[in-house]
Amino acid sequence: MTLEQVLGEFKKAGALLEGHFILSSGLHSDIFLQKALVFQDAKRTAKLCKALAAKVREQVKQKFTAIISPAVGGIVPGYEMGRQLGLPAMYVERQDGKFQLRRGFELAKNQPVLMVEDIVTTGLSSRECLDAIRAAGGKPVAAACLIDRSGGSAKVGVKLVSLASVKFPAWEADKLPAHLRGTPGVKPGSRGLA
Repeated sequence: MTLEQVLGEFKKAGALLEGHFILSSGLHSDIFLQKALVFQDAKRTAKLCKALAAKVREQVKQKFTAIISPAVGGIVPGYEMGRQLGLPAMYVERQDGKFQLRRGFELAKNQPVLMVEDIVTTGLSSRECLDAIRAAGGKPVAAACLIDRSGGSAKVGVKLVSLASVKFPAWEADKLPAHLRGTPGVKPGSRGLA
């Protein structure tokens, strides 16, 4: 799928929003990708994840035997990538502010894992998820996401395969452009929820 096709799916779902948003990273942006509106449509989610799974098969040469995603936003694409690739899908969630496997999820020592995200901006959640995989005994071999909104500049510590990569502008709170200054920011992300 091309960038235009991927963003087209977000537009059709009403998930490409404009306004003043505070991203999970803490950065401010005038564009927000409300992936929850995409994920409510199982066919649309399957279409996007099928394309991402094909890209992963093409670009990731190391074998992996499980999918792990960060909660909350990565659970749905992680599950669907597990379905597309025929692998178990698990997720990490925050306990005392730190990602970890819970709910009986386990990894074998050095089990090769593909980490799956929804959207990557700075890569912080991805890096935290990869650290949790290592702490649980797993070995992350690569990461995948539907959209890399850093345009390829986010570094997660392993190969990152994105279905689409785009550089949407994002600013520190004290460096807002004129059109966002004085307008209240909305924080639609999930970092503080799980």
